[in-house]
Amino acid sequence: MSISSPMTINAGRLSAATWLASPNCNGRPADSSVDTIVIHNISLPPNEFGVCGTDGVHYVKALFTNQLDWHAHPYFETIQGAEVSAHLFIERDGSITQFVNFDERAWHAGRSSYLGRPECNDYSIGIELEGSDFVSFSTAQYDTLAQVITAIYDAYPKTRRHLTGHSDIAPGRKTDPGDYFEWVKLRELIAKNLEK
Repeated sequence: MSISSPMTINAGRLSAATWLASPNCNGRPADSSVDTIVIHNISLPPNEFGVCGTDGVHYVKALFTNQLDWHAHPYFETIQGAEVSAHLFIERDGSITQFVNFDERAWHAGRSSYLGRPECNDYSIGIELEGSDFVSFSTAQYDTLAQVITAIYDAYPKTRRHLTGHSDIAPGRKTDPGDYFEWVKLRELIAKNLEK
């Protein structure tokens, strides 16, 4: 999937994303503002991509909307009852789904701390890439992610100095986006977008 026109954010929604509302969110604290972007990876079942349930819904999208059939795969029973979400999910082909308005708090980080500040969900935007710690991400995902981040930088300027990974805010508990994630490549793509 190729996205040619620049992405924009209006009233907390990304122009290039398909909207699929998640119930797993709530309001941000009154004294917090969006100033951090957190990159994650996810695949359901683990290390399998693009897998859908019998209803045709991608398993990750089903998880984020509390529609996952916990008995559809043995792994799902180990996470049964999980209520999680991210603001965005970027699939292997670069397509984007938004589950939570950027101005609201998505439940993506869990127990976390960034630069000494706890509860990263309060002030961050969570972006999930379809992937795992054991495979490279696709070119389409990097291109899309760089465009997404450029749009976030424009709408939420405080985020320009705070781009991090789940493993950095929850060390010892989380390992994503993993060793295969190319931070330098991403930052170079973002820099090119900012020059346009």
